[in-house]
Parts: sequence; C-alpha cells; structure tokens
Amino acid sequence: MRVEIWSDIACPWCYVGKARFEKALQAFPHRDQVEVVHRSFELDPGRDKADTGPVIPMIAKKYGISEAQAEAAEDNLGVQAAAEGLEYRTRDRDHGNTFDMHRLLHLAKEHGRQDELIQILYRANFAEERSVFAEGDERLVELAVEAGLDADDVRGVLADPTAYADDVRADEREAARLGANGVPFFVLDRTYGVSGAQPAEVFEQALTQAWGERSPLRLIDQGGHSDADACGPDGCAVPQR
Repeated sequence: MRVEIWSDIACPWCYVGKARFEKALQAFPHRDQVEVVHRSFELDPGRDKADTGPVIPMIAKKYGISEAQAEAAEDNLGVQAAAEGLEYRTRDRDHGNTFDMHRLLHLAKEHGRQDELIQILYRANFAEERSVFAEGDERLVELAVEAGLDADDVRGVLADPTAYADDVRADEREAARLGANGVPFFVLDRTYGVSGAQPAEVFEQALTQAWGERSPLRLIDQGGHSDADACGPDGCAVPQR
C-alpha cells in the first residue's frame, strides 16, 4: 500500500501531522508493506527566495489578528508539538520560500533518503535557532549531507534552478487535481484522503480501512483456457507441436 503525503516545510501542522501519522503507522500490523512518499506543496509559491522574515508578524498580517494573538497561536502549536514528542520554538523563527527544499526532497527520493531529509528540514525549521531560509544554500547543503546525500550533488541541484523543478510542479498540479487546498494532505492508495494533522486514531482507522478494502486480483473469464502456457519459478512451458 502506498501513502502519499503532500506537505510543506514551512507548515507547522505538517510537522505535527507527520509525527501523528508515524505513530499510527508504527502500530499498524502491515506497516512493513506500506510505502510512504512525500509530495511537494508550497504554501507561498510566489515568494521570492531572498524574501525572508519573522513568523509572528507574518501570521498576524495573514490572518488579520494582533501579534499577541499570533503568539498565542504559536504557543498552542508548541503544546501540540510537545504532545507528539517534538521540539518547537514558538518565538524568533523566520519563514521564506521553500522551493529549493522541495527540489532537494526529489533528489533525496532518488537516493532513498527522502524521509530522512524531510524530518531534518522540519527539525531545522521548527526546533533549531539557525535559519533554513536566511543562511543561504550552504545551510541546505549541510542539512542534506546530514540526511545522507552527497554535498556535490546537492550543490549541483541548488545551482541549477531547473533541476527537479518539473517534479515539484507536477506534485502541486496533482494535489490540485485531487482537491487538496491545504496541507498536510494524506492519500492512501489513491482511494482515501485524510486532510490535516488528524489524531493518530484517525490515521489508524484510515490505514486499516484502506488495507481491508484492497481488492484481491480477479482473473477474467478465460474461456476454459486456465492452463495456457506461462513461465513460473520452475521454468517455462515447453511448446507442443
């Protein structure tokens, strides 16, 4: 079974939702048969790469609330994150464009290191003092190397703005086609969707239901020719004259 997760590194609920989903997956009896794929979704795709700024004023402006209310919202997120065993800095974080991070996640997918990289990027953005936005490309190189990627490969992608760009855009088009207008957005076997950072119990139910409704293979009516020639573990049928 495949689970696809559309998310953005700048999304705190994606950070929390990933932890809740993983808690459910850990308890799922068939977890070893579940493939998890992370898909790209930018919350602010038009933002210039050089445009970074503090989170609290951004939240206040975006939602038309006071900075005190924005701080209260961040405090609530901190409580939610802590309940999942996550560190979360409620003050002095910044935000910016995440396109390069998504491109690197596609590089990481090719090397089987996608989950490692997305978790490191989440940690760096939400739990560490250093910025993933304001320190330049070498900060992303450092984090990608920590995830197991080659530094020269990472620098090569960052130096070429077209590298994996089509993959990011394809993910975003697919999210729109599936009706996702926010993240995190979880799709199980292209049959069930779960929107938002739901409690682990909801993910457990979704995994169980999706697994239980996987249709067994049904052979078409073969008109009595069920023993047609084929190849198997013991070899291939010998043609008869």
